[in-house]
Amino acid sequence: MAENHEKEIVTIIIPAYNEAETIKATVQAVKGLEKVDQVIVVNDCSTDDTETLAEEAGAEVVSLPENRGKGGALNYGMKFARGTIIGLLDGDLGRTAMEVDKLLEPVLSNKADMTIGRFPPPTKKGGFGLVTLLAKRGIRWFTGLEVASPLSGQRVIRKSVLEKIGEFESGFGVEVGLTIDVFRHGFRVKEVPVQMTHAETGRDLAGFIHRGKQLVDVFAVLMKRLFHK
Repeated sequence: MAENHEKEIVTIIIPAYNEAETIKATVQAVKGLEKVDQVIVVNDCSTDDTETLAEEAGAEVVSLPENRGKGGALNYGMKFARGTIIGLLDGDLGRTAMEVDKLLEPVLSNKADMTIGRFPPPTKKGGFGLVTLLAKRGIRWFTGLEVASPLSGQRVIRKSVLEKIGEFESGFGVEVGLTIDVFRHGFRVKEVPVQMTHAETGRDLAGFIHRGKQLVDVFAVLMKRLFHK
């Protein structure tokens, strides 16, 4: 590959739905990084002050008229991205969002085409690991990759790679579909340990409902790739 001496432009896209408690700290952490040129928050029809707080923190905020879910919000945010390298972050990372710097380095130095943030072990008990197990086994079946954090939404990827694989999946299957598609197109995927923290779902009704939706969406993404790709 020929050397490119031009400076890469880095855009961070943060899809956010009702993240008023953390979005300001998340944006400020990312904007403080020297490598980052553009920070876009996609306000996914929030009913709280997410939009206002993101703007106050210095993000470019684009708002959706109706809730489209994570994949839909990311697809919308890509329309405004100027970067040759795209970072994807959740809105609830707070100050730990600055750890995206570790994900940027391998892509900027051409050691990977996509990096995935590998989180430390959870601090409290969540579900029974069914969604993660399905995601891990699905990715391994399609690609042979062993991924420790298959559901991690903290990623950095070249825009040219995204243009090759097409739009993000809707629902909670975004990350699994992205990992499979990037690898199957011959690109390099690398997991990177990060000290990021975000809201963890517990063993309550809301937590089980959330994980149930994840399970359905991940299964649907795997079936789509089995029969249509």
